[in-house]
Amino acid sequence: MKKFFKSIVITTAASSILLASAAMAVDKKIAVVNFQEVMGKIPQTAVVMQSLEAEFKDEKAVLTQLEKDIKYYQEKSQRDGALMAPKEKEELEKQIASLYQDYQVKGKALQQKAGQRQGEEQNKIIALVRQAVDNIATKGKYDLVLEQKSILFVKPELTITDQVIEQVSKIK
Repeated sequence: MKKFFKSIVITTAASSILLASAAMAVDKKIAVVNFQEVMGKIPQTAVVMQSLEAEFKDEKAVLTQLEKDIKYYQEKSQRDGALMAPKEKEELEKQIASLYQDYQVKGKALQQKAGQRQGEEQNKIIALVRQAVDNIATKGKYDLVLEQKSILFVKPELTITDQVIEQVSKIK
């Protein structure tokens, strides 16, 4: 009987603690920001994409030319293969293989280099967005700012996404 009363007292105390913490959470001011929407709408993202495109334009042109050369020699092999001497055919196949290997090496290098640069630039933009979120949270006296993708439902008045976009867009 004592154990029964003891378990009831413990259960009641635990329930009270949970209710008290839930009540305290209600007093907190919470905001939500849609990070993907911010990244998609701020002008800095477009500027970075354009600058990266320009930065790697020459290397992409080299890859495009290699693609064209490979395609040309493959078509030549199919078209003229029956008329070629075995030695000519073998040399053409070696040339295609060499071009393809060069294409793969240069393509992989470009992909890594571009990915690294994109990551660097994206980190700069993320820092600007975080700074804007911090400023808005401080001015609005928010206790907690959450990423929208981790939330199933949010009232529109709790979203600060437009404010973040506006503030980051003002930064040059």
